[in-house]
Parts: sequence; C-alpha cells; structure tokens
Amino acid sequence: MRLWKEVEPFYKDADRGPYKSVESRGTESVLNALILSSRDAQNGQLSNDARKAFENMWAEQQIAGKQKGAWLWLRFKNEPWEADDSGYFGATLAAVALGIAPGNYWATPEAQTSLRPLREYLNREFAVQIPINRVLLLWAAAKLPGLLEPDRQKAIIGELLEKQRADGGWSLSSLSGDWKRADGTSQETTSDGYATGLMNLFRNVGGSGGIAMINTIIARRAQFHQATLVSHLTPLDAGVSPTLHGLTTNLVAHGASGPDAFLQAQGLLYGIVQKQAAMLAVADTFWLLAIVFLGMIPLVLLLRRSPVHAGAVVME
Repeated sequence: MRLWKEVEPFYKDADRGPYKSVESRGTESVLNALILSSRDAQNGQLSNDARKAFENMWAEQQIAGKQKGAWLWLRFKNEPWEADDSGYFGATLAAVALGIAPGNYWATPEAQTSLRPLREYLNREFAVQIPINRVLLLWAAAKLPGLLEPDRQKAIIGELLEKQRADGGWSLSSLSGDWKRADGTSQETTSDGYATGLMNLFRNVGGSGGIAMINTIIARRAQFHQATLVSHLTPLDAGVSPTLHGLTTNLVAHGASGPDAFLQAQGLLYGIVQKQAAMLAVADTFWLLAIVFLGMIPLVLLLRRSPVHAGAVVME
C-alpha cells in the first residue's frame, strides 16, 4: 500500500495487450481493500494500511460513463472472474470490502461519497446481470446495510431456490447465463462444489430479507441520528470547545504535537458521535420490533387448537 504509486501493475499493456495496465490497477485496488478489510475485521480495528487501500480503491473508481461507480476490471475471457462482464463482479467485491470494514468505516464521509455511485451502479445494472453476479450482490447486501432493497433481495433468493437441484445442491451452469466452453462442449449440469458452496456461504452470512430489512433500518436511523448530533457540534455549542480542549491537552501530554493533537481530537469526537448514533439507532429498532411483536399478540387468539385424534398417545 505504501508503495502503490511506485510499484507497477501486475499486468501491463506491453506484456498483455491494450488497457491491461488500467484494468490490472482497478482489479488490484479492490482486491487489496478486500483482503486487508477482511484481516482487520478479525480484530475490530481498521489499520492504516487498510485505510490506504481504500483510498487507492476510491481513486480508481470510475466517475463517468456506463461504468460510473464501478472499476475497470481484468478481461481474459475467464468467467466469472476476469471476463467482459466481470466489472459487476468486481463492484460487488468492493461493496463487501466496505461492508466488513470494522468501525463502521462505510458510514464515514469519505466512504459515503464513493458508496453513493457504487450503490447506483449496482442497482442500475442489476437487470442485465447473469444469476451468479446477482448471487454475489446478495452477499454484498448482507454485509453492507442499505445496498439493496429487501424486495429485490427476496426476488434473488426466490430465483436461486428455483435453481436448486433434487440432490440439494446447485450447478454453476445454471447460474452462468450463456457461457460457452472453448472447445464447444456442453457444460455440466450436475451439482458442483463451487455453486453449492457459494449458496451455503449466504446461509451463513444471513442474507435473508428479514435480516437485511433490520440492517437497513439500523443504518438509516444511524445516519439520521448522526446528522442530528453533528448539527450540534459547532463552536457555539457550550460543550464542544471544552471537550476538544480536553482531548487535545490529553493527546499533547502523550506526545502529539499541537496541530496533530487537535486533528486527532476532532477524529475522536467524531468517533464518539458515531457510537452514540449507532446506539440510538439500535434503540429505535428495538422499540419498532417491540411494537410489531405487541401488535402480533392478538393474532394468537385466532389460532385454533389442533384436535387430538382417536388413538393418539399423550406423552407426559
């Protein structure tokens, strides 16, 4: 990460043909962010290297044209990872990296600025994607709140359940659209480990519509509370200046310079705001679920008791 601007891309135009340098750079930026974000998710703190990886990734994000919001991706006719339609695959990986980054990195201003065009791209190009790209989008939506509406998630799940085979597995050929083998032979239609393993992954990450809906509610309420709390962080607020002064003084006492300490104090204050917003969002969601639960209690009275058939044995 630290030598990103000095190190050449893995694939270059001179070796692999036109556009391979920029395609390689876009692909590398997303994979670097995904790998480091996944590592940091284990300890709950986003490292400086991961932050730098995200900075590089955002710098490679397309800002115009049909690919606006996505990344240039390697094209080697290697479905589904490096083909003409793999840009969508890469964009879903970027969304996963953002969603699993610890500390709610996705909610920070710099991430939100780039998340908006990414979300727009994934939804704009959704209709023309082959099933396996929609599967990967479902994975991303399970990690990143608000990425995909619950109704669309349910539609993807329904589509995938229809493709489940009699033996309980899935076949990659049923998810691959009109892929063709290089030798012209037909694809295998039996269940395979890649497709079946991918489906089991989603069962583990909780990509159901209900969980996605709760995540979306929490995310939107957190944004609402964060905007409300930030509106009070002005020099005119009686508590802001003393808090910043106290944090700055403490950081200087621990070796930071005056200017650096002030900037770090602002970051710490913003972190406090994020935690408070998240706590308020969870509380809002809890009350909403409580109201829904209470509203369902009268339905119990409509339940009919199952009759006991003759000859039934009652177990004590």
